[in-house]
Order: sequence, then structure tokens, then C-alpha cells
Amino acid sequence: MLYKFIEYQRSLIEPWTAWAAQATNAFTDPGSPFAHVPGASCFAAGYEYLYRLGKTYGKPAFGVTAYDADGRVVAVDEQVVLERPFCRLLRFAHEAAAAPERRPAVLVCAPLAGHHAVLLREVVEMLLPAHEVYVTDWRDARHVPAAEGPFRLDDCVGEIQAFIRHIGGQRLHVLAVCQATVPALAATSLLASAGEPVPRSLVLMGGPIDARRNPTAVDRLAARQPLAWFESNLICTVPARYAGAGRKVYPSFLQHAGLVMAHPARMVGAQWDYYLDLVHRDAEHAPAHRRICDEYNSVLDIAAEFYLDTIRIVFQEFRLARGNWSVQGHAVRPRDMRDIALLTVEGGRDDISGRGQTHAAQDLCSGIAPRHRRQFTAAQCGHYELFSGQLWRTEVYPVVRDLIREYA
Repeated sequence: MLYKFIEYQRSLIEPWTAWAAQATNAFTDPGSPFAHVPGASCFAAGYEYLYRLGKTYGKPAFGVTAYDADGRVVAVDEQVVLERPFCRLLRFAHEAAAAPERRPAVLVCAPLAGHHAVLLREVVEMLLPAHEVYVTDWRDARHVPAAEGPFRLDDCVGEIQAFIRHIGGQRLHVLAVCQATVPALAATSLLASAGEPVPRSLVLMGGPIDARRNPTAVDRLAARQPLAWFESNLICTVPARYAGAGRKVYPSFLQHAGLVMAHPARMVGAQWDYYLDLVHRDAEHAPAHRRICDEYNSVLDIAAEFYLDTIRIVFQEFRLARGNWSVQGHAVRPRDMRDIALLTVEGGRDDISGRGQTHAAQDLCSGIAPRHRRQFTAAQCGHYELFSGQLWRTEVYPVVRDLIREYA
């Protein structure tokens, strides 16, 4: 019922949202007389703000079409390499000075935790000049027909395994962010246990490998409530208007509300920056701030089975950390990994994955020689700064780049 009520509410405000968009255009279109009245930019900014409060945010595009290589513009083509019901494997193909097979391949494992994979756009942009870049692009569960069946945490691990096999572990480096660190570590461990080729390196950034360490507000909420509470209060049924009608999901509107409450400054700050750009007619910075707002407000539905599995296995039973997790009947044993380098990265100001939670992988991966295990803490980084913004570019990425370069 809650999902249907939200959809009904959206339908009610849709005419007002459309009106706000038209009013914005009236005060910005040079051919409109309203665009030349005193204070036109302020009126436009106000109406644009109203429009963005009421609009429905779709999935943003990566929009990575080119990059600069020492003054030469290199075109980039976003390709779908594998298409599965719940995930697409994307490849960003580009003209390269060296043959693609000679460049390190990096699989960027995006978190399935609410936002679309496009939130890692800056990771892709920084990696592209020197690497072949692949990205896990998780689908919005409301668009996956119920006939495709459930999607569990075990299935997520299986998807990452399949992607590693497809690209080829011998030349691959895996970089996993936030929630994706758990299935990425499990997938790599299972490949090692089975004697299959593993990636040359595994980079884990800001993830809950062991959520018992320095628990954050997110961790405490997940541990405090019984699993039945999450199922009763946070799980909804997709209504008939979507392809996934009848599927049980953790809906995007509940996730978005939680994100705004958890990081109000980030949300308000992005909107305010964009508002000021419009007021001052700053055409240079407005598109970038608008993109940040769009990406942060674009949230997908998550399959209920996956969400509840994650709560139980990662945040309540701590199975990976305790060494008693099995995926499809196979024990997850990170200690079985040998011929691989490990880098764990944490943010000193991360309020989602607490200090020590990601570095816990160092103890679990005891089979890797100490000289091939590294850990790095970016003291001034919050969670999002680990993969976006100035600190990602100047502090975190150089450490990741150097490890890949060393083990390529």
C-alpha cells in the first residue's frame, strides 16, 4: 500500500512540477520577455528548485565520452559486454596508445546499496587514461520482471565471479567500493578455493568487511532491530505500472529518505550550490552541480531478498568476518587466496563504514604474503570522498594507481 500511496502522491504533484519547469524556462529563455525583467535569474532559480523537489529522478547516464591524453582527445564508447536480469557489465572502450590486451583491466564493482553505479563516474574518469575499465551496472529491481525470480546476496557473488571469468583473471584488477567489498572478496575467495584464475590485485574501499569494528549509526540500526522488523517496515511490493510488478523490494523512496537524513549537509549543499549558480547565471559550474544533484537523488529499488540477506549476513551475523559464510554450498575462505595483491582503503571520517571495518580483510586474507598486503587510511576522507571529489583524485587514486601499476 505504501508504494501505491507514493505513486499516487507523485501523480498529484506532477502538474505542479511541470508548471515549475515551464516557469523556469520562461525566466531563462532569451526569447521570453520574462527573462529580461529585474531579478529574472532569482525567479528562475526558485522555480527550478521547486521543479527538482517534485520531479522523478531517472537513472543518470555516465556520459563519459572522451578524455584528454596529453593534449589529444580520446573518444570513449560505453559498451554493454554482458546483459543479465539484475546487472549489466559495462566496458568503456577507447582508442589507446597500447593494445587493449596490454593495458591493465580494472573491474569496478559498484555497490548495490541504493545509488546507481554512475555515482562512481569519477572513478571511471580517473582510471580510463591508463586502464581498460569495466563496471557492474546493477539494474533497478522495479524494472526486473518477477518471472526472473529472486536475487540474493549469493547471486550477487555469482555475478561478480562470472564477470571476473569473462574478463580473465590473469590481467584483471578488481576495485570494490562500499557494500560491494563483501561480495567482491567472497567471489575472489571462492575462485581461489576452486583453483581458478584470480585477479592480480583486489582493492577494497570503505566497506563493511567486519561491521563489528567501530560500528556507525548504520551498523547499530542493522544490529539493533530483528530481521522481521526490516521485512515488516521496509519491504514493499512493486505496483502494476512497472515491469517488476509484484516483486518485493526495498523501495527507492525509503532509501532516499534515509540518505537525506543521514547526510543532510551533502544534500542541501549540492542543491544550494546549484541554486547559486542559477542566480548568478554561472553557466560554467551549473552543469557539474546539477549532475551531482541528479546522481545523488537517483536511487533504485533493491530486491528484498538481497537487502534482507545483507542485513542478516553482513550486519547481524557477521558471517564473513567470523568465517562461517557459505555461498551456494561453498565455504568462503579468504585465507585460500595466495597469488594476488590486496589493498584496503578507509576514510578517517567515514560515518558509514567505521574505522577498521575494511582493514579487517587484512587478517582474513592471511594466505597472502605480508609484502603483498597494503592498507591505506585517508585521514580527511568521509565515505563519499573515498571515490569522488578532490581527495579521491589527489590522495586515494594515486595509491590505487601505484598498486595496479606494480602488479600489472
